[in-house]
Amino acid sequence: MNLTPSELERYHRQMMLPNFGEAAQKRLKSATVLVTGVGGLGGTSALYLAVAGVGRLILVRGGDLRLDDMNRQVLMTNDWVGKPRVFKARETLQAINPDIQVEAVHDYVTKENVDSLVQSADVAVDCAHNFTERNLLNEACVRWQKPMVEAAMDGMEAYLTTIIPGVTPCLSCLFPEKPDWDQRGFAVLGAVSGTLACLSALEVIKLITKFSQPLLSQLLTIDLMRMEFAKRHSYRDPSCLVCGSRSCSENS
Repeated sequence: MNLTPSELERYHRQMMLPNFGEAAQKRLKSATVLVTGVGGLGGTSALYLAVAGVGRLILVRGGDLRLDDMNRQVLMTNDWVGKPRVFKARETLQAINPDIQVEAVHDYVTKENVDSLVQSADVAVDCAHNFTERNLLNEACVRWQKPMVEAAMDGMEAYLTTIIPGVTPCLSCLFPEKPDWDQRGFAVLGAVSGTLACLSALEVIKLITKFSQPLLSQLLTIDLMRMEFAKRHSYRDPSCLVCGSRSCSENS
C-alpha cells in the first residue's frame, strides 16, 4: 500500500526515527485497529493512532456523553453532551486526519458482537471501563489469535501490557481475580488517562511496525501520584481457563 505525497509529508517526522521509515508507515496504513471503551482512555489512544496514520480504526462504545466526561474525553465538545460519544469521536478523528478510515459502533462489547469485531481487526486495544467487556475481548482475541493491548486505570494508578495469544500471558493469566476497578464514576484526572492512552497507542504502533519491542510478558504498573513506574515479569498459567491446557481440553 503506497503512501501519497500528502501522507509522506504528514508522517515525515516519525519516518525519521531509526528502524521506522516508509516501510513502517506502510504497515500502519495497511492496519486495522479495534479500540473499545472510547472515552478518556480509549478516545485519546485512538487520537494518537489516527495522527500516526493507522489506516482504519474501529471505535466501540455505547452510551451518551455526560458533562462529567469532559475533563478527559478530548475528542468531545461541550455541545455534544447527551449524544452518543462514539459518533463525535469518529467525526473528530476524521477531521484531524482525513487520510484514514474511522468506523463507529454505538454499542458495548457483548457476546454477540465480540467475535466479528475482533475478526475485523489486526490489533485490539482494551480500554473498556469494566471487566465484563475486558474478559469478552480477551477471550475473543485468544480464540482468533489476535494481539491485544491491555490498558486500565483507576484514580492515579494504571497498568499496561501487550498480549499475544500463545506467546504471552492473557488477561485471565494476569488477573484470575480481577482488581476492584469495575465501576462507573471513579475519580480521575484527565492527564492520567491521557498518559496511559499515549503509552497504549505507542504499544500498538510498535506491534504493527515492529520498529521497537512492545511490553511482551511484562506488566507496566504506574503510580502517578508518586510518579513511580515499574515493569514486572508476568507468567502464562498453563492451567488458564482461557489460554491454557484446561481451555483446550474443555473446548475439545
